[in-house]
Amino acid sequence: MAEVIIMPKLGFNMSEGKLVEWYKQEGEEIKKGENLFSIETDKTNMDIEAIADGVVRKLLIKEGEQIPVTLPIAIIGSKDEDIEDVLSVALSELGKEPQGEVSAPTPTPQEATVNEAKISNRDFDILVIGGGPGGYVAAIKGAQLGKKVALIEKSKLGGTCLNVGCIPTKALLRSAEALKEVKDSAIFGVVDVDTSKAKLDMSKVQARKQNVIDQLVGGVGGLLRANGVKVVTGEAKLLDRNTAEVNGEKISSDYILIATGSTSKSLPIPINDKMEVLTSSEMLNLTKIPKNIAIIGGGVIGIEFAYFMASVGTKVTIIEFLDRILPMVDEEITIQAETMLRKMGIEIHTSAKITEITEKAVVFEKEGKISRIPVEKVLMSVGREPQLVGINCEELNIKMKNGVIWVDETLQTSVDNIYAIGDVNGKVMLAHTASMEGIVAVENICGHKSVMDYMKIPSAIYIQPEIASVGLTEKQAKEQYGAISVGRFPMVANGKSKVQGEETGIVKVITESRYGEIVGVHLFCIHATDMISEAVVTMKLEGTAEEIAMAVHPHPTVSEAIHEAMHAVSGKAIHFV
Repeated sequence: MAEVIIMPKLGFNMSEGKLVEWYKQEGEEIKKGENLFSIETDKTNMDIEAIADGVVRKLLIKEGEQIPVTLPIAIIGSKDEDIEDVLSVALSELGKEPQGEVSAPTPTPQEATVNEAKISNRDFDILVIGGGPGGYVAAIKGAQLGKKVALIEKSKLGGTCLNVGCIPTKALLRSAEALKEVKDSAIFGVVDVDTSKAKLDMSKVQARKQNVIDQLVGGVGGLLRANGVKVVTGEAKLLDRNTAEVNGEKISSDYILIATGSTSKSLPIPINDKMEVLTSSEMLNLTKIPKNIAIIGGGVIGIEFAYFMASVGTKVTIIEFLDRILPMVDEEITIQAETMLRKMGIEIHTSAKITEITEKAVVFEKEGKISRIPVEKVLMSVGREPQLVGINCEELNIKMKNGVIWVDETLQTSVDNIYAIGDVNGKVMLAHTASMEGIVAVENICGHKSVMDYMKIPSAIYIQPEIASVGLTEKQAKEQYGAISVGRFPMVANGKSKVQGEETGIVKVITESRYGEIVGVHLFCIHATDMISEAVVTMKLEGTAEEIAMAVHPHPTVSEAIHEAMHAVSGKAIHFV
């Protein structure tokens, strides 16, 4: 079978490499251990050996060309092997068009292929449907545990997260953050710069965003290849408990893992088709900044887009059905975040019910009063629902509950050889949850007892300052434990935050009183999404506030605020009264 050679990643910080010299040319034979090519990194030059015997069928980049790591650079196979499908996929990842035909014998019906892999019935141990952060992680884990794995993806590897979710959203927010830094530069002593003219060029913002996506998606492809996972491009239809159909071919497997993700919800209200109503996916491709926008829904997606749009000069109105925005966040944090958003000029209406979207306005009812907000665009951000195209759960006897696939703590569905991970099971619709579910599911498939712990999954919101949390809110902790202790430390008392010029926020720690075990940590501060992992690990190990309080934290850092909040649980904060 043809082997795709990738630009190797030779160090933690290596992001790209330069092809210095090819030691073999197309059509030449190569033996395992022979030097195939040399590359240049920012630190060294290195010869790379072939990992198997074969013939150099195609060189995909030229000497002197520099590309990101994990992207394909060559194809090695047998002399008469058909590599057209492999070549097509490789060139697609490189953003190149095919350069002529590759001769190969015409396959017989018995040799029919699906994309780059020959697939015959009962040929796989695990078949993963969906190549998002749950599916591709599960596929890699399965291969690492010695299973023969195929992955079907109808569009691009990486799923919603890499292509139209987590990564592109954060790329846009980073551009907004950079703009804020320029506008605030005078505070840090930068002079003779007219910051009043600073603005974002959305075409350049979009180009950078796409470049980030392309590199990461290419990296996923490289990881799957490196682990021996067979990737099939096409939309799967699950025919029975062991068989899926894709591109007219049937693929069967001992185990099926459903990881098909979710799609945006809408509201059952009258919507005039002349109003531009966008989903989060469409918002990510904006090339012009609107003067104003209404965002329906004050959850994580809605708030992140509200922050971005307000940062770049759009008048933003948030309309939320519940009595507060970010209802999943500790209420004390929500209040502080809402205050900050209002200071940015964002108008927020809670306990408000959308009744209609007209040609030029959003209409909502609040406390018996009807209001109309004239806007150019509307973002519909009212949650997501499972994507189950091609998976008829009723026919397959897969149990559904509240519109999602029911699974147990091992991610097994009501059909014993079918597992479901990520948004389709509705447990916690976060990319990192799906990834861990993929690992847990595959470990169980492989006979290793493993279960999910949904109480210790962190969440992150990428406004500035950031919000990150894990475990119970203060209200939930009181309901579950009764007696609790709470430690708080305001960021205004943190030296690094003051140096950075961002003193908004708080660190909040909640412990149960019997053992002092940490049951909730909530951060509203710069670097919050990076720092929350300390709390996750401690809670995973059933640690106490006292144990973190006695662990030395470096100074000056924002993470010292966690240290102080742990002291504050017992009323003994050092740097705050």
